[in-house]
Amino acid sequence: MKCPWKGLLAAPVLLLLPWHALASAAYDDLPGTRASKGHTCLGCVIVVSVIGQLAQVHNSTVQASMERLCSYLPEKMFLKATCYAAVRTFGQDIIKLLDADMNADVVCHTLKFCQQEPGQALCHLYPLPKETWKFTLEKARQMVKKSPTLKNSRSSSDICSLPFLAKICQEIKASLENSVPFRDADSDKYSAFPTLRGYHWRGRDCNDSDETAYPGRRPDNWDAHQDSNCNGIWGVDPKDGIPYEKKFCEGSQPRGIILLGDSAGAHFHIPPEWITASQMSLKSFFNLPAALADELDWPQLSGATGFLNSTSGIKESSLYLHLWKRNRCNHRDYQNLSKNGASSQNLEGFIRSLSRNPLLDQPAVVVYAMIGNDVCNGKTDPVPEMTTPERFYSKVMETLKYLHSHLPNGSHVILHGLPDGTFLWDNLHDRYHPLGQLNADVTYRQFYAFLSCLQVSPCHGWMSSNSTLRALTAERAEQLSNTLKKIAATEKFPNFDLFYLDFDFREITKKWQQRGGQPWQLIEPVDGFHPNEVALQLLADGLWDKVQLQWPEVLGKENPFNPQIEQVFGDQGGH
Repeated sequence: MKCPWKGLLAAPVLLLLPWHALASAAYDDLPGTRASKGHTCLGCVIVVSVIGQLAQVHNSTVQASMERLCSYLPEKMFLKATCYAAVRTFGQDIIKLLDADMNADVVCHTLKFCQQEPGQALCHLYPLPKETWKFTLEKARQMVKKSPTLKNSRSSSDICSLPFLAKICQEIKASLENSVPFRDADSDKYSAFPTLRGYHWRGRDCNDSDETAYPGRRPDNWDAHQDSNCNGIWGVDPKDGIPYEKKFCEGSQPRGIILLGDSAGAHFHIPPEWITASQMSLKSFFNLPAALADELDWPQLSGATGFLNSTSGIKESSLYLHLWKRNRCNHRDYQNLSKNGASSQNLEGFIRSLSRNPLLDQPAVVVYAMIGNDVCNGKTDPVPEMTTPERFYSKVMETLKYLHSHLPNGSHVILHGLPDGTFLWDNLHDRYHPLGQLNADVTYRQFYAFLSCLQVSPCHGWMSSNSTLRALTAERAEQLSNTLKKIAATEKFPNFDLFYLDFDFREITKKWQQRGGQPWQLIEPVDGFHPNEVALQLLADGLWDKVQLQWPEVLGKENPFNPQIEQVFGDQGGH
């Protein structure tokens, strides 16, 4: 799904962070790193909201709440220093306005981070002031009319404009755009570094100085002398002289998991404590630098390729962990080729980051899950921008032909249908957004309307009060799902079998409710759009169960030597 959340990147300090320009390169279908006016406005309203709420929660001055916010930030990426610099620049104006009981909308319009263009509707998150908007805004402007900061540009500054950072910024941007690891000494598309498209996204490289050693390859000479496929199984059993790889993995049908997805597959996630004043503490932002370096995605916890234990505490696990538990010879063989903003129409721009040699590597299970952006956009009238079934068919076939030329024989491809996103409005519109929980003043209905007004909504079609528009969006999603179903039923490829599975969100909702949960708990609370970690794990578990029941050959055999592998190699070097 699409994540045009420049205004939420590193929330609640995006407005203060020039680093977001680097991390947000992958958030747009169009090149460029400067935030649009809509994103700038969104970022300002979030930041000012948090500042005001911190003062309220701690019964402190606005000055103290700004300093508190900055003190919570890590020093990495200059986050803390940049925050304090922003306070010095804009702090006095924000203090004057908040002390005069102006809300975040008024503050941001006064400081020109939000602007109402002629002929356009007024975009506001909070209820309008009791006095007229024009009167309130003029009153606020008079309070800061002598402020020197009003003369400064409101476009986001770009840290990459600094001469000493220009080269490395260019390299990192290219890495993000191409979806390949930034740190990859041997250029085999695998890395020993976690973020910047490293092993959070694809299996960790066990030898980054040897391009012939990487996860998923067939073992070289049964890995008698070195671990060529990075699964942690190598060497020779001294008892009989047989290589462990041959003894434990031969005939076990090893295979990897590859996801072609969007921001849902990448597990886009903004922790609520980043924008919730009552939950904010020194511990809240410890993972912010890593999250920025991973484009605000958390693939290490995703439903397809997650390898860390779930933070939600549920017992379900990712598709990769299911495959690994079934056959420990599959260790580290995962690739999450998901990208924020990805759709069938732009997948060709980064599918080349796929690492699979049809002659040297093991087969793979590929899940094609472009589940949102072919019907989702932020346009005022989103329907004309939706992908048509005809164009969708053409692009999916292009992808399948590319996979045929790159996947080893014996692979499998699962086409995943699109969801019915009317679930979002039905379950969230009358609930309070995290920014509105403290004072019961912002519902998701207001939040969705604000995003749509700014034209930064990730999916205006589903995040809309217009029931006709929601129905049209659901209808197009169903048409595209039927196109995938038709392709799976009629098209054949020599190197892989082709299957189709529905995206049945109702099914996992039912499972969740049987555990005592509520449907709204399955959606990311900050963006009100993406499936959260619990939903992703439940979806993965449901997909695994269906494949195991209908097409068990896709998953390979259960390795009877798993206990011996664990006994000899322990955690196989970890992830």
